[in-house]
Amino acid sequence: MTESDLVVVSPEEQQQAEELGEELPATLPVLPLKETVVFPESMTPLAIGQERSIRLIDDVVGEDRLLALVTVRNPEIEAPGWDDLYEVGTAAVVHKMIRVPDGTLRVLVQGVRRIRIERHVSDDPYLVGEFVELPDHIEPTKELEALTRNVQNLFGRIIALVPYLPEELQLAAANVDDASALASLVASTLRLKTDEKQKLLELVDVEERLREVSRILNRELEVFELGTKIQSQVQSEMEKGQREFFLRQQMKAIQTELGEGDPEQAELEELRERIESLDLPEEVEKAARRELARLDRLPPAAAEYGVIRTYLDWIVTLPWNTTTEDKIDLQHAREVLDADHFDLDKVKDRIIEFLAVSKLRGDASGQILCFVGPPGVGKTSLGHSIARTLGRTFARLSVGGVRDEAEIRGHRRTYIGALPGSIIRALRDAESMNPVLLIDELDKMGADFRGDPASAMLEVLDPEQNRTFRDHYLDLPFDLSKVLFICTANTTDTIPGPLLDRMDVISLSGYTENEKLGIAKRYLVPKQVEAHGLTLEGLMISDKALRLVIREYTREAGVRGLERRIADLCRKAARKVAEGYDGKVRIDERRVRAWLGARRYSGEVRRRVSTPGVATGLAYTPAGGDVLFIEAQAFAGKGRLTITGQLGEVMQESAQAALSWVRSHTEELGVPPSWFAEHDIHIHVPAGAVPKDGPSAGVTMATALASLVRGTPVSADLGMTGELTLTGQVLAIGGLREKVLAAQRAGLKRVVLPHENADDLEDLPAETKHEIEFILVDSIEEVLAVAFDDISGATHVRAPAAAAAAAKPRR
Repeated sequence: MTESDLVVVSPEEQQQAEELGEELPATLPVLPLKETVVFPESMTPLAIGQERSIRLIDDVVGEDRLLALVTVRNPEIEAPGWDDLYEVGTAAVVHKMIRVPDGTLRVLVQGVRRIRIERHVSDDPYLVGEFVELPDHIEPTKELEALTRNVQNLFGRIIALVPYLPEELQLAAANVDDASALASLVASTLRLKTDEKQKLLELVDVEERLREVSRILNRELEVFELGTKIQSQVQSEMEKGQREFFLRQQMKAIQTELGEGDPEQAELEELRERIESLDLPEEVEKAARRELARLDRLPPAAAEYGVIRTYLDWIVTLPWNTTTEDKIDLQHAREVLDADHFDLDKVKDRIIEFLAVSKLRGDASGQILCFVGPPGVGKTSLGHSIARTLGRTFARLSVGGVRDEAEIRGHRRTYIGALPGSIIRALRDAESMNPVLLIDELDKMGADFRGDPASAMLEVLDPEQNRTFRDHYLDLPFDLSKVLFICTANTTDTIPGPLLDRMDVISLSGYTENEKLGIAKRYLVPKQVEAHGLTLEGLMISDKALRLVIREYTREAGVRGLERRIADLCRKAARKVAEGYDGKVRIDERRVRAWLGARRYSGEVRRRVSTPGVATGLAYTPAGGDVLFIEAQAFAGKGRLTITGQLGEVMQESAQAALSWVRSHTEELGVPPSWFAEHDIHIHVPAGAVPKDGPSAGVTMATALASLVRGTPVSADLGMTGELTLTGQVLAIGGLREKVLAAQRAGLKRVVLPHENADDLEDLPAETKHEIEFILVDSIEEVLAVAFDDISGATHVRAPAAAAAAAKPRR
């Protein structure tokens, strides 16, 4: 039931309603109202749509035409019950009823008495209740008379401002002598919130009701006056705009008479001169002249004028034939790379080889380099160094999180606010057709309903296709073949295969402790000292202090965390100097512990593997290598296997294979054959919030299970990696360098590796080969022999020498 426009009550209808409502019956049918409050002495049209409400109206019209109108607390409820209604409503008389062809009713009701629900009589077929009348409480006073006049005055002012209130209401309100009727008239006509109207209906004290009405009128009047003021301002601005338009037209006429020309024509002439001065490709020049001719025919006020003007601006600002001369000096390149980056010898050699080929070919473009490695190892800074080596301009483009293909190819000009893609924008900023363009975070592009930006990158990064790259906004071929593209990524797993196939991948692994120490002394400490307003003469950080920070306060493949800890030390030193200390601040191990607090990383390996059923594995992540603890536990059961730790399907299959191998070799492990039939096994990989997958944890899971069933802990200084087959063979794995460096950071002294990975040991730093003993194995029996040193039949265990991948056997 909803309310429509207010209907004025005629004297005859008023008299008829009073006669009907002189003596209200003890019980009345209840018509729930949604977002409508009917007041006594007011007539309101209602729309009736619910089946039970239609039946109620039919019954009421056929009898005494009296009913109770009660407002619903929550208008979202379809069939309100007693608990959904307010307690106070209005007894009303149905004057007219019209049936609409769609089956609904339109009725005209007039409120006669304020009533309150006393008792619930019936719920079916509609609500029927027992009500008592709530008469007005009124005492004629001067204050009541003043409130009445104030309400009449405020209401009259609002009627003059509000279009939906007829002027006749002002005369009607002025002629109302009864204060209660005046309050009902105002509340019925204003568009107020339902809860405000209900509050006015429930106020029995007329003086208090008039005060509330006066407060509401003051608030509404302020809002209406503010709206009128805003409307006047808008009208004034429109008139001002029209006046300025006529003045501009007059100014044009005056300038024409004086021979000074039109500003728009001068702008067009400037564009024409720029197009002619540029050595544009034939197709581009043809398109530019065509758009310029269209612009000349359009009036400046046309919507398309600005679109064409912006399009021509983009054409004349792009470097269609502007290039920089390459300066390929291999000796200079080596000096720049050595000055900018510590170690990374193989990566530097690969870059020098690339520059050497470019020098012989006379062109450094065409090949796409992709630096892949964990965060903080210097991928982006290598791009800067290559640009400095070649003498080219440098532009960086981050595509991490890009999901819209239009970010690469641009938006078509049919869209409002269209722009070229990020490739064209980067070349505009570089002001050259052959810059070094670094595409950062290539592995973090996504795809959704707006397209696949990785697919758009296929054309950009293909030397055979990007000669005629066509941006959607320009819709003209642009030659990208002279651009030297360098991409960076943390992993190649999320890069589509066709895109990865177009790039020459150069891997950057994490740094060893000595390498981090060299980077800190050579780059990080001077950078942070300068950033904190200190000097190298006034601050000294010892090598032992830096090693302590590397070991106990960072555990990462790169050096970003190390730089943050050095910054922490510099802040402490800066405070000490700012407080008046004039000597040289010396930071040693004791001061590092005092300033950085308790160590953040400790040798947890020994503690974690101190009990049987735990083995230390090595894992590869996009952030570098990491140590992975695999735990196994048994309890009474029927041989079921439970695997937890958010493991992928491949890793779960590795756990099944490891359990199958251990169950098939119970006799060799010294376990009764019925042991597995009487126990359930639970394999857990901690850090369950981090997804894990891959087959290289197979030998670690088998070792953890063997440790569990034998009741013997695994050696605390031992880490292992390798894929396990059902027959017990150990297969090769990937990411060896990252895994070994993680083992070194964790303090492991021995690492078990598949024999097939022997050649990969050549890529390890000499420091790592010296600190870690590598044990190459072909079968799980050899792994267990190293882990427990007491299994019969263990095969030879090999440890590579520092210079070769094969060496003396070890038992």
